[in-house]
Amino acid sequence: MRLITLDKCEPGIKLGKTIFNENGNILLAEGTELSSGLLKQLKKYKIFTIYVEDEESEGIEIVEAIPQELRTEAVNVITEGLNDIASLSDSKGTKLRGMVRTERAIRSFKKIFKDILSCLSENKAALNLLATTKVHDNYVYMHSVNVTIYSCQLAIANGLPLKNIEEIGLGAMLHDLGKLYIAPEILNKPGKLTKEEFEQVKAHSELGFEILRKIHEIPLTVAHCAFQHHEKIDGSGYPRGLKGDEIHKYSKIMAVADVFDAVTSHRVYRPAMLPHTAIELLYAGSGTHFDNRQVQLFKDCVAIYPQGVTIKLNDGRTGIVTEYNFKAVGRPIVRIIKDENDQKIPPYELDLSTSENLSIGIAKADAIL
Repeated sequence: MRLITLDKCEPGIKLGKTIFNENGNILLAEGTELSSGLLKQLKKYKIFTIYVEDEESEGIEIVEAIPQELRTEAVNVITEGLNDIASLSDSKGTKLRGMVRTERAIRSFKKIFKDILSCLSENKAALNLLATTKVHDNYVYMHSVNVTIYSCQLAIANGLPLKNIEEIGLGAMLHDLGKLYIAPEILNKPGKLTKEEFEQVKAHSELGFEILRKIHEIPLTVAHCAFQHHEKIDGSGYPRGLKGDEIHKYSKIMAVADVFDAVTSHRVYRPAMLPHTAIELLYAGSGTHFDNRQVQLFKDCVAIYPQGVTIKLNDGRTGIVTEYNFKAVGRPIVRIIKDENDQKIPPYELDLSTSENLSIGIAKADAIL
């Protein structure tokens, strides 16, 4: 199968990966032949890319580090837990009622994180969270799950002890708690935010911290994940303008995971980046916005060129990524489907790590380059 933008889909193409709704129920099952009516419905659900099966991508399997069932369960746990905690506090985080419900939510977070950690420990595949096609109306919850997965993998890459990894996981689940107090029309505004609106958005870090530090079941370091995840190495971040080692290591890890997931997610105000472009953005901010070491480690945690992405080589040949190459992260194994003159040819596999003169010039979620 391969990844393709919806606007390139023609009626009759076969769906390669099941699409789920926000409750984990199947909207469209893999193997469904997509009619023009179904394609219109997908656009209505604001789905921008899908996996499809065709002759050229036959046999390409997409490896998922986290099973769809577990991700759905994690979204549901985080949705319920964050809303429970938010409903028990005022809009300034000065009071927190109903500690029993709050502590129950934290226990649920810890339990689901253990399941996520177990999956990541068993599955050594590079993370490709593009592999799941899921409809979700509220970005905050899905984002929290993805940031948890990325942060956990990065914490493992740092060689941190289990206790620290568990704290980072809990912090990632809770890092955007304060956003539940911001009006959806501001969070999802298509245009540029006004100065006043941006100040409201920025307030979510401190608000989340004020609530979390009152919960006895979590360490203060977890609350600081909410407080500091928008701080930047050069001091240009918020809310306190911390610099360098003034920023907690957990927050340095989370800052990378947070931005990577944000820019690789579709939002109403901009399309998603593919992972290789997002990695370039992280490198551009390395040492100023992000910690150098965390960016370096993160590069090896994610599939820069995910399976199913269409690429064009520097010699003009076109192919589809079939396998990730751990020994050379920017040089995957690809299936060549067009020659340098853009003519279709019998497909064959090419390991880019064995060809020093070849490199990927363009990569897209596209059937046609």
